[in-house]
Amino acid sequence: MKTVAIIGGGAAGLMAADILRTYPVQVTIYEAKPSVGRKFLLAGKGGMNITHSEDFDPFCQRYGAEKPFLQPMLEQFTNQAVRDWMQGLGFDSFVGSSGRVFPTDMKAAPLLRAWLHRLRESGIKICVRHRWLGWTNEGNLRFATPEGEQHIAADAVILACGGGSWPQLGSDGAWQSVLQAQGISVKPLQAANCGFDSQWSSNFNQEFAGQPIKSAVLAFTDAQGNAYRKQGDFVITATGIEGSLIYALSRPLRETINQNGKVTVYLDLFPHKTVEQLYTLLNKPRAASLSWSSFVRKQLGIQGVKAALLRECTTKQQMQDAKQLASLLKALPITLTQTRPIAEAISSAGGVEWSALTADLQLKNRPKVFCAGEMIDWEAPTGGYLLTACFATAKCAALGVVRELGLN
Repeated sequence: MKTVAIIGGGAAGLMAADILRTYPVQVTIYEAKPSVGRKFLLAGKGGMNITHSEDFDPFCQRYGAEKPFLQPMLEQFTNQAVRDWMQGLGFDSFVGSSGRVFPTDMKAAPLLRAWLHRLRESGIKICVRHRWLGWTNEGNLRFATPEGEQHIAADAVILACGGGSWPQLGSDGAWQSVLQAQGISVKPLQAANCGFDSQWSSNFNQEFAGQPIKSAVLAFTDAQGNAYRKQGDFVITATGIEGSLIYALSRPLRETINQNGKVTVYLDLFPHKTVEQLYTLLNKPRAASLSWSSFVRKQLGIQGVKAALLRECTTKQQMQDAKQLASLLKALPITLTQTRPIAEAISSAGGVEWSALTADLQLKNRPKVFCAGEMIDWEAPTGGYLLTACFATAKCAALGVVRELGLN
């Protein structure tokens, strides 16, 4: 019987094994950590967002520049197919108010247990504490194990080694140097769906780190002159800002910083009021006994972290001038200087370049070796898009193995 080695026991590796379980082939998953599915479990912390329910065309648009590469694979494993797959494991799903799809119990662990049970019942082997080191001169796979280095032969290989985020869970990007040594083009891994650094004063970050900013509008212009404007929530951190609004814009923010060294974003703290309306409120007569800061707080209802952020990002002169202050409340400038480290990011960008892969994700200069998941050069926002594309690329790679080995 032909043998397939899947390197990486994350979402993509497990899905590749799931696709192959119905074919006459011996599949073994090799995982560096003591257990598989660690990042899958982390993704389910606080609610397992498995995919998104939006229509297929806008769903595909979420993958940006990589849409032309990913769409054929997503057509073979759609967001609805993800729900059907979960149903096949005995788990119903529901659509949340934001369109995100969750298991009815919101948990990742029961789903993972059922998934692993099906794989093992199908004859899939799982070898943990096997860190992939590359190939021997004879073309066998090299693994570091507790018993020493082992060399393993396989008729085909699927690399599902993950990106570079949350390296303590296994996706540490160590595979990059292995592939580059084989002449395979790899784009450097970068943080995606991440926070960004600013330069807060020590007083501000000590008092307000962890505080949320609700219902603000963030706007900026990227290095190519494209304008972005999006409403949502984010969080002040000790070093800058993070949260859903920031993650949704992380790609153009990161790319602008890469080109310009920094990016200035403009925060609208009162999206439902105009500059003129704010100025009218600030230009009303003020009682002599009322300080200007108290008057501003009373007129606008601004307090807490929003008031502190306003003070942090303005001069004393600007704060005292009603006209300038009204304008700043609609466009408060915050300069971002870099992403947070990739180890803190939800996901990563970069990886094996599409030009190095065939349409079925086989490495062009390494026959019978396929890639899947986040180690390929694509990125996506949160909301179920990451997992769906991991599953779709895994199916594509697995079916590539089926064709390559003649398993039909």
